[in-house]
Formats: sequence, structure tokens, C-alpha cells
Amino acid sequence: MRPFSVVDNVGFRELVRVLEPRYHIPSRPHFSQEIVPALYCEAKAKVVDSLKKAENVAITTDGWTSRACQSYITVTAHVITAEWEMKSFVLQTRPLFESHTGTNIAGVLKAAIQEWGLEKAPHSTAVVTDNARNMEVAVREAGLSPHIKCFAHTLNLASQAGLNVSRVSRLLGRVRKVVAFFHRSATATAVLAEKQKMLEIASHKLIMDVVTRWNSSMDMLERYLEQQAAITASLLSTEVRKNARQLDTLDSNDITDAEEIVTLLKPLKKATSVLSDEKSATLSLIVPLKSMIEQSMTLDEKDSTTIANMKAAILQNLSGRYSEVHDYLLESTALDPRFRSLPHLLPEQREEVFHRLMDKSNQLQQAGTVEQADKREGGASDGDPTDAAEKREITQRVEQEQPPPSKKTALEDLLGATFAKPTVSQSRCRIEVEIEMYKKDTSIPLTSCPLKWWKENAQAYPLLSSLSKAYLTVPATSVPSERVFSTAGDIVNAQRSQLLPENVDMLVFLQKNL
Repeated sequence: MRPFSVVDNVGFRELVRVLEPRYHIPSRPHFSQEIVPALYCEAKAKVVDSLKKAENVAITTDGWTSRACQSYITVTAHVITAEWEMKSFVLQTRPLFESHTGTNIAGVLKAAIQEWGLEKAPHSTAVVTDNARNMEVAVREAGLSPHIKCFAHTLNLASQAGLNVSRVSRLLGRVRKVVAFFHRSATATAVLAEKQKMLEIASHKLIMDVVTRWNSSMDMLERYLEQQAAITASLLSTEVRKNARQLDTLDSNDITDAEEIVTLLKPLKKATSVLSDEKSATLSLIVPLKSMIEQSMTLDEKDSTTIANMKAAILQNLSGRYSEVHDYLLESTALDPRFRSLPHLLPEQREEVFHRLMDKSNQLQQAGTVEQADKREGGASDGDPTDAAEKREITQRVEQEQPPPSKKTALEDLLGATFAKPTVSQSRCRIEVEIEMYKKDTSIPLTSCPLKWWKENAQAYPLLSSLSKAYLTVPATSVPSERVFSTAGDIVNAQRSQLLPENVDMLVFLQKNL
């Protein structure tokens, strides 16, 4: 979306004049005060309508700072439509003038829930954030649950713990110096390109990592290994050697360690990319992926000291996480037809998971029945008093026409209290049948879409499909909120650093939702 000031640009005005001399270009205030607010209101009405139709809504939130040093909190919403399609919306990007304490962020979340009508009784509003302490306090004070910590951020913390092992940290530092040298020297870069052609190696630039992004460190190592022969040949050339005397290149042991580090971290990088998909269900992936990563981090007698230390650091950082929502994550995994067999659990643990799902389905059914009854009572009280009187009269007539209850036999009167057949609710029987059918059904391939499967089988599992929608709506990461930062960075650029916060909110909203 172009800046409003483009209409005042001399070149643009001249272009329009040449194309159509009779056209009068609207002023900048016309766009900022009339056109954009009108577009925002129209788009917001559509988003509110979509949220209203959804059975369940989950949100993600994160904070960022603009080029003008203004702090913002972004909130995104995620729903599964009636057609079992995952939809995401950027709801708001509002300034936070106070410090980023849990209490202040909780106020933003409460206001967002109220403004956008996100309370969906009998379901609670799930929220996904990073692992920061202030976010934990904010979600608790806002009364939202469950609180899912972003799995991509969790993997980042675990990977950083592995990369901070002293031997690995020193190795990365030496690679950075080599990469920085080639980025700094035009001569070295030219020689490197020459050696790449000579050795028939791909003409790729060396990658410099970003300390806060662990996967960039892995990419840097992987590119270094790819270009190792060309790098060595370049550093030994006469044009480069005199300026590269201070560089400490890697020996054979270093190269072996670098290769093993890349191999170790590859599953974590793949897991991060899989979890970042906004169009498919991802919450159900957390338990299987976490289990796979923990297994891959178990020590092997063939591991070098460096790899053994890395594995121990990653495993220690990862193993204690998600304990407070572990049951919820297991239930979401069970409701994904790809993982319904729960092979990583013992038989009694699997039964316990499905038993909890049965109880939750019954609770939702009871809550829904109470809510419908309240609505009917409310409707009756608000309606015509004559209609209410007629309904009471009909009810009394029906009660009078019903036959009296049959008398108890002598045996029932004597032993009925001890041996009476327990009454089982009809809804519980239905959910039991559905769960047994679901467990016996074959798991679908990993390449299949769970939402598509539920769309095709929702009629066979009416109760279980409703429950699965509540779970699978929740994303596994807060990546949707973080992706807004890139969009916002394009909007609040150097030319537009003085944009008002309300205009930032509208422009980001339109950019992501139109």
C-alpha cells in the first residue's frame, strides 16, 4: 500500500495529467480521513461477521517496536469455518504507551476480546504467545485459557541452548570471522566467485547469521560447508592471503563437528517450518514433534563430545516444557486423524486421553443445553404474554393427558435402591460409540489434511467433530503475529515514520485482511 503522500508527488501528478488531463487527483487528507477509514470499517464488519459465525476462536499476540520507537501489540484471530477451512485475521495493532508489564498487556487482551466479540460460550478462548514471563502473567490476568507457548519459540530457546555450548560457540565465532571478511572485502568476494567457477561449485554468497535466530546459524554453517573448498582456495590465493592472516580457518576436526551440528539441527529446522503453516492444523503436531526431537537427542555411544554436550543442553531445555498443558496437547493430537493411534503412549495412557475427551464432550453438550434453555426462557419472557399463557396451558393439558406412572413391584420396592439399573445419558452413549468407531478407524497418511478428513466424516462423528474443531482451531505458534512485523515494517518505513498509531492500525489491518 503506497504512502498517502504519493498524490503530492510531482512525477505522479504529471503522469496522471498526461494520462487524463481532466482527472482531479484527491488530496492526501481525503485518503487518510475518508477513503481508508471507510475501507477499514467495511473490512472490519466482514471480519466481525466471520468471527461471529465461527464456533471457536483462538488468538495469538506479540509485541514489536516501530522505526519511530513506538511499541505496538498485535492480536490475530484464527477460526475453522463451517467448510472446515482454517482462516486467520489480523484484528488489531494497537500502541502500548505504558511498559510491557503483564497487567498492561492483559488490559489490551481484555479490550480485544470485548471489542471483537471473541467470547464463545461454552468454549474458552485459547491464546498463543511466546515464552516471556510478562505474557504468562497477561494471559492469566485476562482469564484466557488454555495458554499455549509458541512451539517455534520453544525450539529456538532449546536450539540456542545447544549452540551456546562452549565448543560450538567458539566454532561459530570463527566461521563468522571468515564470513565477515568476505562480506567486507570486494577483492575476496571476487576471488571467491572465481574459485567457485573453477571448482564447479554453486555460485552462492556466504551467509552471516543473526544471533537471535538459531536457524540462521545453522544456515551459515551449512553454506560454509558447501563452499569450503572455494573458501580455502580463495584464502590461499596471493590477492587475499596478505589481508587474511588473522583468520583462523577450520581444520578437519572442526569440519567434522560442523557437519554433525548441521545434521543434529536439521530436524528442528524442519519442525519449525512445518509448524509455521497458517492454513492447516498445527497444535496436534506439538506432542509428536516434541517426542521425536527428545528421542533424537538421546545420547549415543558414537557421539562426539561436542554433539553429546549439545544434545544434553537441548534436551534439558526442552524436556520440562508444556507440563501444564500436556493433557490438552495430547487430546488435540488424539483428535488429529493422522495421530489418533498415539503410538508413543502406553495403552492405559491412550484410554485415559480418550476418556478425558468423552468427559469434555459431555460437558460441552450440557453447557450447550443449558445455554439453549436460557435463550428459550429469555425469548419466552421477552415475547407476547398471551403466547406465554397459551404455552403454559398446553403444557398443563399435556401433563394431564399423560398416564400415571406404573406401580413398583414388590421386588423393586425391596431391592430397587441396591440393584437399580443405572441410567446412562443418551449423549454419553453417543460419544462412547463415536470414540470407539474413531479409534478403530485407520489413521490417515501424514501428507493428508486432517481438516479435510473431518469435513468428509463430520456426519459420522457429530459430537467428536465439534470437539475436534475446538482443539484444531488453536495454532501451535505465534508466527501469525510475528509475520505482521514484516508488514508493519514496510508500512512504517523511513518515509512514513511519523504515521499516527490509529493509521498504522488501519493500514496493517487492511494489508492483511483485504
